[in-house]
Amino acid sequence: MKNVKLVTLLIVVGILAFIGGQVFYIVGETEQVIITQFGEPQGDAITEPGLKMKTPFIQTANYFDKRYLEWDGDPNQVPTKDKVFIFVDTYARWRITDPLKYFERLGNERGAQSRLDDILDGETRNAVANHDLIELVRSTNRSALEDENTADIVNDTLQSITIGRDAIQEEIQNLANQRASDLGIEVLDFRFKRINYAERVRQTVYDRMISERNRIADRFRSEGQGEASRINGEKERELQRIQSEAFREAETIRGQADAEAAAIYNSAYNRSAQARDLYSFVKTMEAYGNSIDSKTSIILSTDSEFFKYLNSLN
Repeated sequence: MKNVKLVTLLIVVGILAFIGGQVFYIVGETEQVIITQFGEPQGDAITEPGLKMKTPFIQTANYFDKRYLEWDGDPNQVPTKDKVFIFVDTYARWRITDPLKYFERLGNERGAQSRLDDILDGETRNAVANHDLIELVRSTNRSALEDENTADIVNDTLQSITIGRDAIQEEIQNLANQRASDLGIEVLDFRFKRINYAERVRQTVYDRMISERNRIADRFRSEGQGEASRINGEKERELQRIQSEAFREAETIRGQADAEAAAIYNSAYNRSAQARDLYSFVKTMEAYGNSIDSKTSIILSTDSEFFKYLNSLN
């Protein structure tokens, strides 16, 4: 008997819970709801969070996100105005601004993403085809930094732009919002995620980049050789100056030493006859040492001053 009552109670609780689930629904902070009756919207969207009521079994709560949503485009090959084929990869952020229109026109997020594919991809193709490549990759006409070694060379090769990447992105976003104005959605932000050359033109671009780098390297090499020649010239000039000053100083010192030695010799020479004879003998011996070696033959007369001391040895 007790088991029957327990089963009956559980059945009643389950029925009440089921009916309550059909009557009540909860709207979260990040959600908004459209109530439909037999597939037809009833009233405005419910955007305030909390516990809400609806007619059970007849009405259905359709939930939609209030947060910013992501759209990620597929990379597409598109020709630019200057006939350069590039791959363009894009992304965007969007949100639901009118849930009722969104439900009536798109139904759900999958339908919205598909519609955005058509709108944003189409506007991207049109924008890329209407602008040169330089407009798509540059945002400003700023010059290269002055302290960069290649600043003057790079500035010579940079082309000026009139619109720029940021303005083109904003243009695509505005045109997309015009086309999506009756869909209950708004594109909040649109960006080029990546722009790259098509494979068939990529190698040509790489070759041109290599050629440009080689030209810059040749210029640096030429400037380096010129600077090296200048430094070597200054080094040789400085070396010659130092050697000249050193030679002059050495000669000055040598002259002063010779003068001092001569003064000493004269002083000693004038003291006595013995000193004069010693001085004469020393100087003659020095002359012999500087003039005669084992391979030298000389012919002297017997009355030669140079022969005087040699003759005295006999």
